Amino acid sequence: MLDSPGRIYAIAAKEVRQLLRDHLTFGLIVGVPLLQIVLFGYAINTDVRHLRAGVADLAHTQLSRQLVAEAQASQVLDVVAASPSAEGLESMLRRGWIAVGIYIPPDFDRLRLEGRRPAAQLLVDGSDPTLFGVASGLADMPLADRDAAPAGHAPLFELRNYYNPERRSAVAIVPALIGVILTLTLTLFTAVAIVRERERGNLELLITTPVKTTELMLGKIGPYIVIGLLQTTVVLVAGSLLFDVPVAGRLLDLYLAALLFIAANLGLGLFISTLSQTQFQAFQMNVVFFLPSFLLSGFMFPFDGMPRVAQWIGEFLPLTHFVRLVRGIVLRGATLGELLPETWPLLLFFALTLLLAILNFHKRLD
Repeated sequence: MLDSPGRIYAIAAKEVRQLLRDHLTFGLIVGVPLLQIVLFGYAINTDVRHLRAGVADLAHTQLSRQLVAEAQASQVLDVVAASPSAEGLESMLRRGWIAVGIYIPPDFDRLRLEGRRPAAQLLVDGSDPTLFGVASGLADMPLADRDAAPAGHAPLFELRNYYNPERRSAVAIVPALIGVILTLTLTLFTAVAIVRERERGNLELLITTPVKTTELMLGKIGPYIVIGLLQTTVVLVAGSLLFDVPVAGRLLDLYLAALLFIAANLGLGLFISTLSQTQFQAFQMNVVFFLPSFLLSGFMFPFDGMPRVAQWIGEFLPLTHFVRLVRGIVLRGATLGELLPETWPLLLFFALTLLLAILNFHKRLD
């Protein structure tokens, strides 16, 4: 018993030296808390501002222009597009170009002066469940002419909630959950692929074979493509049966989008695998990537409400683009052709990470 404290101290000292030599683990001890503090304290903003908006002003009067100007002055909306019709606004919503549409009818001035019913409409993209609550704050936005309006006048805007009229959270969350699940599982599965070969000694056998690095990498991700498509099917079926989530778009477009996203995650997983020496390191690096993907992709918090720096980071994350793709196809009924701006970043991400994995992998043990 007298020697016990000394032995405990020796083991503890050995563990500290091992942590100091493992630079990745030691860096994550400090890096993960700092990452979470920055993400939750700076990037996540529940006071949403600067939503992308489109305007269809059919009145073309001073009062209608004043309405648009004061809507922008509220800092809740940023008008980024104009349309000659309500159908044009609906097309922009379906393609994901805007989050809110302002429709001003030709008789806007008369309706405003009468005050018996809303004089304009706000078309809200209900595929993001938080946007309707943000837009509802503009429904009775006062204009400079409010003294001319009759007492007890109707709200200025009538709100129209597109794609999720019942405002059910499951309708918006379940489709995007496909991306979260694929990010968490597929990246981790492939992140340990090469490391597992090294730890089990199988890499020695691969060294003696004529298998090329590119062939090894593509062979590693092949089975996980099927697994990813299977997981996509499971979430879709469960969402339909348990939560009555509709699929407004074509299944072919959805699975093609999922295939692009699966490839992007598998490429990243392989790159992580070539950087890691142990499966535990691969798991740690996967967690570091998953945290910003979950928080900055628009899955839980409106993307437009984030600071510009956080949006720039989010644009480099595959989950950001897949959330837009899956909500556009499943909820808004958009085609993959209408969402092409969200597909090429996934292709580029896959090509880049796969190239880095191939360049960083060497069929030797050191």
